[in-house]
Amino acid sequence: MILKKHYIALFPALVMVGCTSQQAMQKPSKPVRQANVQITQTQTIQVKPTPKPAVNPQPVVKPSYGSFSDWKSDFSMRAMASGHDAQTIRRLLDLAYLNQQVISLDSGQPEFSKMPWEYVDSAVSDGRVSIGKRKFAEQRAFLSQLQSQYGVSAEIIAAIWGMESSYGAVTGNSSIPSSLASLAYDGRRQEFAETQLLSLASLLQRGDVSWSQLDGSWAGGMGQTQFIPDTWLKQGVDGDGDGHRNPWATGDALASTANYLSNSGWVRGLAPFYEVRIPASFDYAVVGSKQSAARWAALGIDTIDDVSLDANTQMELWLPAGKDGPALLLSPNFDVIKVYNNSSSYALGVSLLGKALAGQGGLYKSWPRYERPLSTVQVRNLQQRLTSMGYDTKGADGIVGTNTRRAFQRWQADNGQTPDGFITQRSAASLASW
Repeated sequence: MILKKHYIALFPALVMVGCTSQQAMQKPSKPVRQANVQITQTQTIQVKPTPKPAVNPQPVVKPSYGSFSDWKSDFSMRAMASGHDAQTIRRLLDLAYLNQQVISLDSGQPEFSKMPWEYVDSAVSDGRVSIGKRKFAEQRAFLSQLQSQYGVSAEIIAAIWGMESSYGAVTGNSSIPSSLASLAYDGRRQEFAETQLLSLASLLQRGDVSWSQLDGSWAGGMGQTQFIPDTWLKQGVDGDGDGHRNPWATGDALASTANYLSNSGWVRGLAPFYEVRIPASFDYAVVGSKQSAARWAALGIDTIDDVSLDANTQMELWLPAGKDGPALLLSPNFDVIKVYNNSSSYALGVSLLGKALAGQGGLYKSWPRYERPLSTVQVRNLQQRLTSMGYDTKGADGIVGTNTRRAFQRWQADNGQTPDGFITQRSAASLASW
């Protein structure tokens, strides 16, 4: 296997991406070969910080409002009391109306869960790829500059641009003040929505956002890469050098995306995932766990393409469609993409779109498209039954999340199935109809 490049140790990046209780100092040594993956070993000295005393959070009682106007009055007083400009707050709330559709969208749930290939098919549709290649070519010099400055791959920046707004063509037509105010009044995500409104007020005062340009997504996303106001306030940068940080300006949006991913722990030169082969005698119980690259190599996991990985790189083995679909070794950069949308399918879509924009191929292994998803009711039944049998899913919300997949994986191991954690009409038939 050809050695292409060596990656630096990733522990500092992992501190930013996930929670860790240790800091690592690493001393590189010569590369060695384990299984079919050439890796670079490092010596790691762990320094344990002094543990902080546990703090028990106090429950917060949220106020109840008789009307949307009551919430407006209360929010206005609290905003001004915290130091926000009274005129800006009043003008912002004057633009806000109660949008019941936003509340319905926020609390709505799809009838059926999606299979991963449905999301990927949309992400790398012919139209999105063809338009994206043209846009990528137009912005190639600027994107290369951003890659050099921030370390984030040019094609990933472009892919997020494509996923979030179809390369700036669709930035949303919902009133952002109304959407956020409606979410705040509804109460389910009051703290989130009010924080976004206050940040939006700050952006308006700063001059980065115009009063005439306040349309976005129903959830509060703004501009060409759909930042929410608070994130833009903290992560937005002036990419085009005009003195403002405008999320609707292409240069600012792309530069801010690179800045955000970099600050979230992006590791230069590391792909979000590597497609791998799994040996016949593999223990599927470790699927979904994070292990060092050296450990995966020792278990017989082999990348399909020639790659060189640091021995201590923490990676997760993910089977998005079970044992009969592609097998992916996820790097910390895969988790970084999820700061945009905390969905593995989203991160996979962005990663594959980025490969397509760069002229690279997609996945080698085909999807098992004959499999069918569970309905929301069936997922809830499955969660309830698994929990009753001792495989705790941490709730029964009708959504297939990490806890549900892990519980199902344990059930599979105890009931004669390959424990790949893939929930379908076939694999979960005896549980979903309960």
